[in-house]
Amino acid sequence: MTARAQHRMLNEVKKNPRVSAKDLQKSLAHANIFVDTSTLRKTLNKNGVHGRTPQRKPLLSKKNIAARLKFAKEHLDVPQHYWQNILWTDETKIELFGKNTQHYVWRKKGTAHQHQNLIPTVKHGGGSIMVWGCFAASGPRHIVVIDEKIISRVYQDILQENVRPSVRQLKLRRGWVMQQDNDPQHTSNSTKEWLQQNKIRLLEWPSQSPDLNPIEMLWHDLKRAIHTRHPKNIATLIQFCEEEWSKITPDRCAGLICNYRKRLVEVIAAKGGSTSY
Repeated sequence: MTARAQHRMLNEVKKNPRVSAKDLQKSLAHANIFVDTSTLRKTLNKNGVHGRTPQRKPLLSKKNIAARLKFAKEHLDVPQHYWQNILWTDETKIELFGKNTQHYVWRKKGTAHQHQNLIPTVKHGGGSIMVWGCFAASGPRHIVVIDEKIISRVYQDILQENVRPSVRQLKLRRGWVMQQDNDPQHTSNSTKEWLQQNKIRLLEWPSQSPDLNPIEMLWHDLKRAIHTRHPKNIATLIQFCEEEWSKITPDRCAGLICNYRKRLVEVIAAKGGSTSY
C-alpha cells in the first residue's frame, strides 16, 4: 500500500473510529484506492491502530465536564481521612444473561477512554434485578434488592432502613457524609426534604460521573462473579448476587479509597472529560 493510501486510510479511521473494515474499504475505493480488508487490518495494526471493544461511558455535556473539573480541583488535596468517612451509595441493574452485542472501534494503545472511542450510555439501560448498595473504606454493607419501580418514596425507604445502620456497622466517625448520584429520585424535592429532616449530609456530586464513584468497581467485581456462575432464573440471580457481594473484603474497599486521589488527577488531566475508571 502506498504512503498516500496509508495516510488516507489513517485519516478515515481517525475521523470515524467506528467504521467497519468493509465500509472503510468502500470509502477508499471512492478515492481510487483498492485494497482487501485483510490488508486494511494488517496496515492499521502496523500503524498501531487496532480493533477494540469500546468502553461504555456517559456522554458528557459541557456543563457536566466543567462540574467534574471543578469537583476534582476542589477535592484534590483533601486529607485521606476525608474519603474514609464517606458512605458511597448507588443502584445498579444486574441482568440474568449479561450483555449483549459487541461493538468495535479502531484505536491506538492508551486511547480507550478518549471521547471518540467510547460508546455513550444512559443509566440502567430478559430478566434483571435492580439493587442498591453502599460501602465505605472499612468494608461493604449488605445490598438491597429493589422489587418495585424506584420512585422517591421507595428510595427514601431504602435510605431510612439502611443508611444509619450502615454508618454504625462500618464505624464511620462523626461528621460522616453520604455520596449519591443525581438521579431524579435522589434529587426530588421530597427526597431533599427527607435528607434534611434526617440530618444526612451529602457530598456535592457532579452529574454523569460514575467513574468518580468507586462503588462502580465493586459492581464490576460483583457482575463478573455472578455471571461465571451462570444463574438460570431470577431467584438464583438474587441468591448469587447476595452471596458474591458478601465475599467482598474490607481490604478491597480500603484499596479503592486509598487510591481515590488518582481518579481526581485523571479528571484534571482530561480537563473534566472521561477517565480510564
